[in-house]
Amino acid sequence: MKLRLLPILIVSCLTVSSCFDDLNVSQPSQITSVGMWHEESDATGAVNGMYSLFRGAFSEFLNVYGELRTNLYKSGPVNDAFYNNIGKNEIVYSYTGCNWSSIYQVINSANLIIKHAPSVSYRTEEAKNEVLANAYFIRAFCYYELVRVFGDCPLLTQGIESDGQDDMYPYREKASLVYDQVESDILSAEELMPASSKSLHKASPAAIKMLKTDFYLWKAKRLGGGPSALQTAQSAINSVLSAGYSLTNSFADAFTKEGASSPESIWTIPYINNENVFAGKYPNTFSIYLAPAAEASGTLKDYQDIIICGSHAMYIIITPDYYDFLASDSKDTRTAVSARDFRDNAYLSGLHYETEIVKFAGTVVNGTRIFDHDVPMYRLAEAYLLKAEVENALGNASEAVRALNVVAKRAYKVDNYYALTGKDEIDEAIIDESLKEFVAESKAWWVILRMNKEFSRISTLVGRQGELNVTLWPVAQACINSNPNITQTEGYR
Repeated sequence: MKLRLLPILIVSCLTVSSCFDDLNVSQPSQITSVGMWHEESDATGAVNGMYSLFRGAFSEFLNVYGELRTNLYKSGPVNDAFYNNIGKNEIVYSYTGCNWSSIYQVINSANLIIKHAPSVSYRTEEAKNEVLANAYFIRAFCYYELVRVFGDCPLLTQGIESDGQDDMYPYREKASLVYDQVESDILSAEELMPASSKSLHKASPAAIKMLKTDFYLWKAKRLGGGPSALQTAQSAINSVLSAGYSLTNSFADAFTKEGASSPESIWTIPYINNENVFAGKYPNTFSIYLAPAAEASGTLKDYQDIIICGSHAMYIIITPDYYDFLASDSKDTRTAVSARDFRDNAYLSGLHYETEIVKFAGTVVNGTRIFDHDVPMYRLAEAYLLKAEVENALGNASEAVRALNVVAKRAYKVDNYYALTGKDEIDEAIIDESLKEFVAESKAWWVILRMNKEFSRISTLVGRQGELNVTLWPVAQACINSNPNITQTEGYR
């Protein structure tokens, strides 16, 4: 990004933030974003800005949406009732996660790129296509998250540039239309993305195929998409598995600083030491699992060699039951990499340190822990488990177990760990391996819902099938107050 572009992008981000707070626009009559679209560096700079907004929006939402409702987590030493209530699936509209405005800021950024980037002069057609593919990919990801979280939601594709636009106060569109848009955007990103792109921190052919596989599995299992959707998912995941990625030799190797850029990583959100622009405002989402440095004093100081201290309070721990599940097979090499059990220590346990997630500890620099581990969005282990899920849904049990055993072999260090034939037992094994493989990686809730197992696998949802929209979220009152056309999610007050 050229230095002369920075002020423009900063103004653009601030303007978008203002205009899209709760989807209510209140800014000067014209946003001057058109003035920035002249050359290729302007377009690539806009893509960088979009990803920055994306990281900010999802720094907490990833785990709030993807983990906490499973009831596998609970409040840690901070003892914040919010995390416990989310686990109980008792959600009120004042909670973090109910306000969608920051996600719509990202969508608006993508909309403006899709609208204006084609008019810019590029070195090559591939360069233009890569810019547009990134915008379609991020818009697809955002709307896919929104529609699964809220159901019906505003569907904006034009970009907000004037307070005189007709779509300033949008209604919630039917979820089916939002899903249609997600599908269209995935296909556009796939068509446009150059095959040569190998970006780790942005969209790539493999990252798009991962999202495509996820979407079409969801379509087949939750939206009545049938065999054709499963076959599309099968084709997409086969492309990922033939794209040259490889698992690290050990599970632990995937979670070193170097592991974040290993051949296993398909798409990650980067966090870098001394990246001051995000200091404090957008902390690494995994820091909420680590104890604050200030607590390692007095009696607690005696335990600082085992408590991983950082600069943010430990808001969340895994439940003892979840830890016992992770440790249920002593051969599983993932347990020690993911978590520690302190229940035999009366002092620590009394301070709500029953367990500790240690997976994303970052790096200690001059005595200060820096949360510089990339957030893994897609890695190859998930591709194998998606492959297993697709093949099992298609009735190919042996292929499903073969893919499942690739992940199991690295974890347990044995061949053919699973020897299953029944469709339901294979699905249950896929869920089990997902819960063990992706601790704190924002996958658990979505895997369980995709398998239609939420009312059996999530203890706080057992017997609640009759509750209206129980798996959806309410909308923040601030969104409703700012836009009179927004109605509350049915089933919430």
